[in-house]
Amino acid sequence: MADARQLDDVGGPEAWFRSLPVITRYWFGSAVVTTVGANFGIVGPRKLIYSFDLIKSNFEIWRLVTPFMYVGKFELNTLIGLFMLYQFSKQYEAGGPYNTGAGGGTADYAFALLFAIVVTIASYHLLGSFLPLAPLFVRNLVFFVLYIWSKRNPNSNANIWGVPIKGMYLPFGYLALNVLLGNPYFDILSGILVGHLYYFLVDVVPLVYGKDLIHTPQFMIDTFGIGEYVPPAPAAPVAGGRAMGAGGNNVRRLGEPGRVGAPRDPAAAAPRRGHDWGSGGQRLGSE
Repeated sequence: MADARQLDDVGGPEAWFRSLPVITRYWFGSAVVTTVGANFGIVGPRKLIYSFDLIKSNFEIWRLVTPFMYVGKFELNTLIGLFMLYQFSKQYEAGGPYNTGAGGGTADYAFALLFAIVVTIASYHLLGSFLPLAPLFVRNLVFFVLYIWSKRNPNSNANIWGVPIKGMYLPFGYLALNVLLGNPYFDILSGILVGHLYYFLVDVVPLVYGKDLIHTPQFMIDTFGIGEYVPPAPAAPVAGGRAMGAGGNNVRRLGEPGRVGAPRDPAAAAPRRGHDWGSGGQRLGSE
C-alpha cells in the first residue's frame, strides 16, 4: 500500500514498518493482523464487534479494543480503509499533535485516541437506537484523526480524486463523497463530531474561556516522555573489544534509556506541505 520507492528508501518492508511513528505502527499493525486473521477464519468477525452485553456477561473485554482494529472483509474498501488509517495517523502523529501536556508528542496522540475511543463507545450507546451505527469503529477513529489533523493544518493543500481542496475541508469532502455515492457515512460523521468535541476542548476552550480541561494523564507521559517518543537504544558491547565475563559470556553494557525529542513549541509556525491522501487512483494530496 505504501509507495514501493518509499519501501526501497528505508530498506524494505520491515525497516519501513519500524520507521513508522510508534502509535501508528502499533495501530496499523494490529489492524492488519486482526483483519487478516478474521478473513482467514482464525477468529470469527462476530468475536471482534462491540457488544456491551457480552462484555458484561462473559467478560469479553477485548471487545472494547477490537472494534477499532477490524476493518472488514477482504475487498477494495478494506484496503483503502487500511491505507487511510496508516496515512492519516502517520501524518498527524509525525506532524505534531495538539499539546495537552506532553509537548505535542506521542503521549498527547495516545491520549487523543483514548479520548476518541471512550467518546465513540459512549455515543454508540446514546445514539445507536436512533441512528444506523455499526458496532465497528475503525472508520470513526480514522476520521477523528483526519478531522483534528485538518484543524492543525487548515491551509495544507490536498485533493480528492484530483480535485484540489484545503486541509480544513478534507473531512467534509470525504463525507460529501460518500453521501453522493450512496455509501454508509454515519461512521464518518461520528468521527468528525468526536473530533470537533476534542478540538473544542483542547483549542477553543483554553483560548476563549481560559480553562484547560483536557490533560494527558501522567502515566502516559511517564511511558512516552515529553515530545516524540524514541525507543531505548540497543545494548552495545564494552568498548575495547570482546570482554568476557564469568562463564565465557560477552560482557555488554546496558542500552541507553529511552529518550524523547525536544518539546514542540505550539506557537512556532510549522511549514505547510501537501500530503498524499490515497493510493492508486485516489491521490489525495500533492507535494
